[in-house]
Amino acid sequence: MYALNATHSRDLVSWVESANQPDTDFPIQNLPYCVFQTPDNPASIGIGIGDQILNLRACGEAGLLSPDFASASQQSTLNQLMALPPAQQSQLRARIVELLSEGSPEADKIASVALVSQTNVDFLMPCNIGDYSDFYASVYHATNVGSMFRPDNPLLPNYKHIPIGYHGRASSIVVSGTPVRRPVGQLTPAEPGAAPTRDACKLFDYELEVGCLVGQGNQLGESVSIDDAESHMFGLTLLNDWSARDIQKWEYQPLGPFLAKSFASTISPWVVTMEALAPFRCPEFQRDAEDPRPLDYLASDSNSQFGGIDLQLEVFLLTEQMQQQGLEPQLLTRGSFTNLYWTFAQMLTHHSSNGCNLRPGDMLGSGTVSGLTRDSRGCMLELTWDGDQQNALPGSQRTPIELPTGEKRKFLADGDSVIFRGFCETSDHRRIGFGICMGQVLPATQST
Repeated sequence: MYALNATHSRDLVSWVESANQPDTDFPIQNLPYCVFQTPDNPASIGIGIGDQILNLRACGEAGLLSPDFASASQQSTLNQLMALPPAQQSQLRARIVELLSEGSPEADKIASVALVSQTNVDFLMPCNIGDYSDFYASVYHATNVGSMFRPDNPLLPNYKHIPIGYHGRASSIVVSGTPVRRPVGQLTPAEPGAAPTRDACKLFDYELEVGCLVGQGNQLGESVSIDDAESHMFGLTLLNDWSARDIQKWEYQPLGPFLAKSFASTISPWVVTMEALAPFRCPEFQRDAEDPRPLDYLASDSNSQFGGIDLQLEVFLLTEQMQQQGLEPQLLTRGSFTNLYWTFAQMLTHHSSNGCNLRPGDMLGSGTVSGLTRDSRGCMLELTWDGDQQNALPGSQRTPIELPTGEKRKFLADGDSVIFRGFCETSDHRRIGFGICMGQVLPATQST
């Protein structure tokens, strides 16, 4: 786990003026990674600083980086950089802070050859995600969803003993701004004994999640200990794991979700490193006294004290009508990542505990992040649910969200844009943000 160092100092100031504004997501204390391209330049690794991007390829070509980073800086994905040992990643961060700090002798050179406005680029996937596993780590989300179908026994017996997860589909993960088409699939029969129908999803939903991107991998047949898990975590990104609730209801037994989830997941182009998050580490979720203690392989003093991350998350909705009328997106949810029952270190440890090999760029999804209050629920399935009826999936038994245009939503409509934001903030450290994760729902096509 990264310790606080000079790169986290609140007193650091950058010569990039926009990085010093109080409302920026990307002060010099953050330095998230991305991959971008411009009409005149190939795909390159970038680092966010204010409203600009530092081109790592250009820095390497200008001789501004150590030879240790010569190869990684010239790549068009983050995977090789992710595979570097944490100590080397920390050295690179320290060098970037040196280059971007006020008074840097390289400021003019960087401004002329290695700095580009974020408005002038196309963002690409930050890394090649070889594998993606999604967890179910928010106990409030699991309790809410379980209550809809098993009101007397919402949590299954294994939930508080083991991080529940399933293998997702890496090929359909897209970067923020990519439209997402409403899927077509089999739907539950209208009455018992009838045949299912095949139609466009009618209960289209988002899921507010955070993705953890793996850094160093492990060999097949070897496991990662809970004490070493943090050294295998490169950084976090915002994740929208879109869901087709009506398709899922019909297909999920007995093996879990399939087509209801595999059609698309959206991630932010920005990856905030674990080192940047060091000032915002907090204790793991405080379990009830009667809850079982994690088995030894999932427990450590370090994880207990610092396994959590004090990350605030927000969801906004912008309909086509709102956009046409010049209205701002409406806030739907404000939640906290501290509400996860299991930490990312525990998820990664459990994932590898059977000898499964994780590789640089693999992603672990947190599962929907929800809280105790209605306005902290992380998906429409929960947000419009009244909590007083069994099997509340049909749209008729829900309290819709009312929008300033007079529109109402129980689930997402075609043309709706869903926007995630996230940030960490304490009185002792600069606020750092995660940028945005956005996708617009397109109509279904029967050829899907």
